Amino acid sequence: MTEPPIRLLLADDHPIVRAGLRAVLETEPGLVVSAEAATAEDAVARAAEGDIDVVLMDLRFGSGMTGAEATAAITARPGAPRVLIVTTYDTDADTLPAIEAGATGYLLKDAPPEDLAAAVRTAAAGRTTLAPTVADRLMNRMRMPTTALTLREIEVLVLVADGLSNRAIADRLHLTEGTVKSHLARSYTKLGVDSRTAAVATATDLGLIRR
Repeated sequence: MTEPPIRLLLADDHPIVRAGLRAVLETEPGLVVSAEAATAEDAVARAAEGDIDVVLMDLRFGSGMTGAEATAAITARPGAPRVLIVTTYDTDADTLPAIEAGATGYLLKDAPPEDLAAAVRTAAAGRTTLAPTVADRLMNRMRMPTTALTLREIEVLVLVADGLSNRAIADRLHLTEGTVKSHLARSYTKLGVDSRTAAVATATDLGLIRR
């Protein structure tokens, strides 16, 4: 008795990327591209229809919901499909929210076609596949938990890098200004710096936030 095909949903706002993924995956036995979505919101709605096994999710869409937010919405439903992140971004600011949101795997778009197909099958089976750079970064976080920035500390630094004041960051993240200052102070200590500019520069160099 043959196994039923693994049904895929491709969620990416670039038609060329979706076409490339489709071209690679449809040559693989047992994989079927059932649907595509150009927005994260469409991906959430389509995944909820119940006939998708794995969603290949980008992290950044033009506007609206992010890939991580869509992943959380999809995986929160009973019997949800697995979500495999396929993106160009591998900083902690990208990987941690996606994994926390419930992604089963995390792959970079420059992965070889055979790795992509293998990751899809692994995700469908409920097992994890991580891009080597992402796996290395997560291992380093586990080895040095006292010096690793928390997800919230990273979120604050991303907004500092965007030029927001402490007050604006507090409003954006629904925190008090004092809490924002505390997160920054802990970040400075962990990064060995003493200013906002140095913190952003060091976090960028370490691959914690995106350039």
